[in-house]
Amino acid sequence: MPQDAKVSLAVMGDSNSLSYQDRISNPNPEQRGGALRDRTLQWGEVIARLRADEIDQGPWEISGESNPRLRWFDSLRLPVARAPRKEDFRFNFANESASCTQLMTTRVRQAPRLVALMDREPQRWESGVVVIRIGIADLSGLMETQARSPGEPAAQAVVQGCVQRYREAVDLIRRTHPGTHIVLVDSFEDSNDAHNLDRWQSAAEIRNIARVFDDFDEGLRAIVAEVPHTSFFDDRAWFRGLWGSRDAQGRPAFRTVSVGALQVTHSVGDEPTHSLLADDHNGLVWNVLWAQAMVRHLHEVAGLPVTPISDEEVERLVRSLTTSDAAR
Repeated sequence: MPQDAKVSLAVMGDSNSLSYQDRISNPNPEQRGGALRDRTLQWGEVIARLRADEIDQGPWEISGESNPRLRWFDSLRLPVARAPRKEDFRFNFANESASCTQLMTTRVRQAPRLVALMDREPQRWESGVVVIRIGIADLSGLMETQARSPGEPAAQAVVQGCVQRYREAVDLIRRTHPGTHIVLVDSFEDSNDAHNLDRWQSAAEIRNIARVFDDFDEGLRAIVAEVPHTSFFDDRAWFRGLWGSRDAQGRPAFRTVSVGALQVTHSVGDEPTHSLLADDHNGLVWNVLWAQAMVRHLHEVAGLPVTPISDEEVERLVRSLTTSDAAR
């Protein structure tokens, strides 16, 4: 790759990877930070602020088709760049409320549509990267049953199906883009969602729930062990390293995270002092720190020519988005 070339970054996933400034997918003014939305960034938007000179997510644009037009296009077998219609970086195929099935099937078909786009410029992707981060919509629905009855065959089938969709997406990319690095991100352990902290108050329940997420992690790690130019990003471990987890009795025991003078608790609210937004999506500081961790992963694990984001850059960006001057 030429010295001055950027690393192309594509994303498949759910609403935590959908750009927060996309007001087509999320037109409700209360979503993604509400009154603070303009200053509440998703992790790809953070990378665009801090590493646009090294990482190319494609131009910011409105594209794609939504129902009923998508149904009409599909019936005539006409090509659609992406679905549904949204305003986002061109290479971001994440969409609202996505489940693992949407990687390969349904009208969304994130992987086939992304690969069709990649096939137009194969050289771009010889040293590019695809991040796949999906699954919470599938696994979070299992927690109540899993807490009481671990190992239910129906729950195992959901986990195995999700891993299989990851595998199929990886295989599809590999057919025409053998050199593209693929990062497989596991699912956040939803029992630690700040909206759920009053539920499952015993060690046994939390341990039972964790088994589902452990099985999912094991499945993704198996893909990485088999397929060259892939890596595993442990989102659960990343979260524990910052905010912590529940205690040995299953009760909340989370820490406060400091970014400069800003103190961020694991709690719910649109202000940047909360880890999660009111609409149950990752907050500003969560996304800034997650973007920092992902860029470090691309540099240290994937071996891509990107510069890690420093703590000073993190603090500077957060300060610029949370001071009174930023509100003007």
